[in-house]
Amino acid sequence: MSAQISSHPAPSAPRVLYVEDDERLARLTAQYLKSHGVDVHVIDRGDLALDEVLRVEPDVVLLDLMLPGLDGLEVCRRLRERVATPIIMVTARTGEADRVEGLEGGADDYISKPFSSRELLARIRAQARRAAGRAGPRALRMTFGALVIDSSAQLATLGGQRLALTSYEFLLLRVLAERARRVLSREQLLELVQGSAEEAFDRSIDVHVSRLRRKLEADPKAPRYLKTVRGAGYIFAPEEP
Repeated sequence: MSAQISSHPAPSAPRVLYVEDDERLARLTAQYLKSHGVDVHVIDRGDLALDEVLRVEPDVVLLDLMLPGLDGLEVCRRLRERVATPIIMVTARTGEADRVEGLEGGADDYISKPFSSRELLARIRAQARRAAGRAGPRALRMTFGALVIDSSAQLATLGGQRLALTSYEFLLLRVLAERARRVLSREQLLELVQGSAEEAFDRSIDVHVSRLRRKLEADPKAPRYLKTVRGAGYIFAPEEP
């Protein structure tokens, strides 16, 4: 099933679904977030997450990696099949491979335990703003042959079929398309998409581009839209059919 992109704008106080089985951590974190105006819903099992996301319609999902019922990576994959809600993975693992696995599984961002509550709040707000499409000026609708990028609806279609993009992938596609046929470095892309995880792990932009290509291109190894310029960065240069 294609992703269902929420059409309601993220309010100044975002709604968060927090999936965490550590009762004390969940309680203290929720208290802090609520004290800063965040509407927090907490559940403690991974196998309950999808139904709760569909019920609550959060602006951001805060997802622990180690959960009873269903682990965080599998929860992330299942959510990504149904919704484009930003997902922040919470993990005690700090290795690069673990971060890449989370991003490839569909997470938009990650934060490592123990985390700063203030930093977490900033990441939640950034993801909510991004999902609401408030990351910068934009054309409302761009068409490149069969590819249509609609910023007002926060969706992209290819040949009339909706692409199941995460909020991060949509924003990445949008900023590249807005600067079509211009080479953008990794650093420029990170600044344009207002990355947070990427500030700690700059190569993760490559992971996001790779994921976007798999959804956008008929043959990701011979892309027609999103191309690599060796040693320089990436360029959105759609070819004529």
